[in-house]
Amino acid sequence: MSPPPPLGRGRKRTSQAFDAALDDAELAVARTSLNQGRWTDVRDLLAATGDDWDRRGHRVTVLAQESAALAWTRDWQLAEPESVDAAVLLGCATVERALHGKERPDTAREACRRAADLAPHDPTPWLGLLLLERMLGAEDDVVRLFDEVRHRHAVHHHAHHLMVARLAERRADAGQDPLHEVYDFANWSAEQAPADSPLAILPVVAHAERFRVLAGAGNGPADPVASGHWAGRRARQVMKAAFDWWLEWEHGDHPRRLVDLNFLAHAKICEGRDGEAAALFLRIAEHPTAAPWSYPDRDGYQAFRAARDRVLGTV
Repeated sequence: MSPPPPLGRGRKRTSQAFDAALDDAELAVARTSLNQGRWTDVRDLLAATGDDWDRRGHRVTVLAQESAALAWTRDWQLAEPESVDAAVLLGCATVERALHGKERPDTAREACRRAADLAPHDPTPWLGLLLLERMLGAEDDVVRLFDEVRHRHAVHHHAHHLMVARLAERRADAGQDPLHEVYDFANWSAEQAPADSPLAILPVVAHAERFRVLAGAGNGPADPVASGHWAGRRARQVMKAAFDWWLEWEHGDHPRRLVDLNFLAHAKICEGRDGEAAALFLRIAEHPTAAPWSYPDRDGYQAFRAARDRVLGTV
């Protein structure tokens, strides 16, 4: 376990600085409506999302994080008991409450399984279960659930990130091991994906997640720049390949592309490649993500702002 942040680093300020909706304006509007009890806007949003599984997963998991989501989704279910979308959101909202100790994990599992029965081709209920077991479950359960998601959508972005985060936690005391299994998984996933898939960034994500684990276990400095974690030859090769992919294949329409851009900008800062980081910060704009700027126990928003302001020359 990583130690808590020093006094004076406010978790509240950090949590308010990050918006899980990223740049999805329609999602932000529907989220506000849900918190006001207008679940019909959420119904319309999810209906319009269709089987864009990465976007559906993003939207459902962001909506599920709201404190009012479970109550208002139950109202939705009462009004429309046959709604598959309501069942899926209910399952993921129950997972969020279980992860915060406000619901029994078994209740969340049952809700997600009911949703999966109603929507056999939808990976989102399985994503909800993966979110739960990534924190609470045994490794065999995590692998099985990842396979369920991947069976329905082979390049599911969020599921691959969750799997990388869990694998990175193996052998926390092993030190910087370039042969660690998380790298094998990330490289294999990137190679199996189509050439234009954002899973090409996964080896960078694996490297950052491994830093989180090592720094949290006391293996090296907690300052990512001072740690030397991004200084090795293999790390430099991974960063170059990922940045080159971004230059060639950048997608402005992937719902979670800003997650990748934040990981890549963070890596470029740690690598000392400020010019390349600057180009990424311009794309990120005002959409930082907690991971990896908060690794291992930093004020992520302050870390993002300090790095961005330095390379862009702003105050």
